[in-house]
Amino acid sequence: MNAYERMSHRLRGEPVDRSPNFNIMMAFAAHFIGQPLSAYYQDYRVLCEANFAMLDAFGMDIVQAISDPYRETADWGAAIEFPEDDLPLSSVPLIRDYADLKNLRAPDPTTGRRMSDRLEALRRFREQVGGTVPIMGWVEGALAEAADLRGISTLLVDLVDEADRVDELLERCVAVEIAFARAQVEAGADIIGLGDAIASQVSPKMYQRFALPYEQRLFASVHAMGALARLHICGNTTRLLNLMPQSGADIIDVDWMVDLKAARDAFAEKAVCGNVDPVAIMLQGTPQQVYQSVTACLEAGGSRAIHAAGCEIPAATPPENLHAQRRALNDFHAVCAM
Repeated sequence: MNAYERMSHRLRGEPVDRSPNFNIMMAFAAHFIGQPLSAYYQDYRVLCEANFAMLDAFGMDIVQAISDPYRETADWGAAIEFPEDDLPLSSVPLIRDYADLKNLRAPDPTTGRRMSDRLEALRRFREQVGGTVPIMGWVEGALAEAADLRGISTLLVDLVDEADRVDELLERCVAVEIAFARAQVEAGADIIGLGDAIASQVSPKMYQRFALPYEQRLFASVHAMGALARLHICGNTTRLLNLMPQSGADIIDVDWMVDLKAARDAFAEKAVCGNVDPVAIMLQGTPQQVYQSVTACLEAGGSRAIHAAGCEIPAATPPENLHAQRRALNDFHAVCAM
């Protein structure tokens, strides 16, 4: 069973040889092939090489064009700094005042420097592993992108004080994200992941008002293009579990602090993805602790569960812990098949 078949069977709740491994690998993958983060973020060839290395070394079941949250933001016109081997920085919000919206020009995913670089990564993935390994593209949720353009703290205040202007900004953002998703599917993406991390910082009422409708519109477009949808909201989303399936996502990630069985029950026919603690277990734990935690996740997740750490695998994670994760996935289904 190849990785694409493994994912397809799992999404239908059908027997598999093991649960797919959908870890989010970025900084770890870059360092594993001896590249600085700035190269991973800005050169699709480095990103692709790192992803192919993860397939071979750790039995990953996905290649992914996810990197950092600033691809769209940069092509809108924001100044993004790229330290040699650290996270990118957006020090000055592009939208300091909502009057700036009148001068804001939506980027074209096919010509924007950073967005088109992601498209090149997806084309290379399709050439190398298309049809055998799931290929994941990525977009920012409209609310997350608005936060990148306006500044997180400022936007959170705006949700109360400038709700109508936030609506205007969200409409601009979702149009770009839908266009970017379409371009990524055309380039080779089987799955479009949507990152909406800021959603874990708002109330369920605000999530329904400012995030969920835009997730729904984007995922409806993704499905119309013939691709799958994956929702990723970092942090404690326990209070949103009954709302997240309404997004239309086929795969819903949950972070380590969320009870996986509760998520499985709330998601019903959706695939829950998670949720080993990426720091306390994957980074700082022993191989035995990793093995036990992965096994517990598989037991709690049910027949549609896809495995991954709750969020990105930290850069300094010991490789032996990733090998222990792989062994646990193999052993769990081997025992279940007996």
